[in-house]
Amino acid sequence: MTLVPPYIASLEPYKPGKPIEEVKKEFGLRDVLKLASNENPLGPSPIALEELKKSINDIHYYPNGGYDLRVALAEKFNCKVENVIVGNGSDGILSYIIRTFLCEGDEILTTEAAFIGFQVLAKSRGVPYKTVPYNNWRYNLPEIAKRINEKTKIIYLANPNNPTGTIFTKSEFESFYQKVPKEVLIILDEAYFEYTCTDPSYPDSLSYRYDNVITLRTFSKIYGLAGLRVGYGFAHEELIGNLLKVKLPFDPSTPAQSAAIGALRDKDWIKHSKEVNEEGLLFNENAIKSLGLKVVPSKANFHMVVMKTEEEVNKIFIELLKKGVIVRPLKSFGLPHCLRITVGTKEQNEIMIDKLKEVIKNL
Repeated sequence: MTLVPPYIASLEPYKPGKPIEEVKKEFGLRDVLKLASNENPLGPSPIALEELKKSINDIHYYPNGGYDLRVALAEKFNCKVENVIVGNGSDGILSYIIRTFLCEGDEILTTEAAFIGFQVLAKSRGVPYKTVPYNNWRYNLPEIAKRINEKTKIIYLANPNNPTGTIFTKSEFESFYQKVPKEVLIILDEAYFEYTCTDPSYPDSLSYRYDNVITLRTFSKIYGLAGLRVGYGFAHEELIGNLLKVKLPFDPSTPAQSAAIGALRDKDWIKHSKEVNEEGLLFNENAIKSLGLKVVPSKANFHMVVMKTEEEVNKIFIELLKKGVIVRPLKSFGLPHCLRITVGTKEQNEIMIDKLKEVIKNL
């Protein structure tokens, strides 16, 4: 008998974007720009930071399991507390979903090269993991619907999608949903919701309130709280009630919860962050195209650049590191010929493009 199941032994662990300090040390650099992990380059809201500071006085008490944040989210999104779950990042909630609903003999269905965090969590359960190819870098919902069978338990959809930045529309989702049996659970990962929610074609999952849909969102992106690990989800109260049975009792931490509640209140910060991102998306897309590279139009806060070979990606990645710019190769996602570049501030974007231009000249 083996100690470690084969499906665990064969897994590749999740590898985040290279840390700034590691790059500084490796290449002897003083200034390093990280555009690898889709964080908000402006950082967190001042209100969030103030609430974070105030919460430090209470860290000798156990957290309340995120109850205060659940109340705040229920009020903001016009639902009951019983429809809300919070956790250590949306990936933490994903892990609860995998543990709660997947049984032996079930199958998972999603797109190829889905968000790597989901891939790792889903494959750790040891059930069949089925995928459908992209259609022009977008979820092929009609083909996914055709692949549903009696063993399909969970369908994972990210909208906007990481790593491509593309979305599927209201009409596409509504047509797809009609083909999904009620006993199949749909996870709608909306980590980048705030960047595209004003697009009239975007299907805000909360407007549907379907009983077999779990919506996931996060404070790690536009809210600028990636280091505190706070995610949240919405679903029918029966689904949330079962998730709470396996949720770790004390996450998120008290400081994380306090900062998240503060961040929710600061609408001006979110508005400013979105404006900076929209300007950066347009600038980066045009500038990357001007270098003769293929870039996928994005509805999130990053771009995926499609190269001809993995060798080209690795060359660009390493040469940019040497120049103090961190981007993200996508081999671990299943796209070895692609890399992802986060939108920064205006100054950061200009620096990145200048360095990328230097690297491309020497390819």
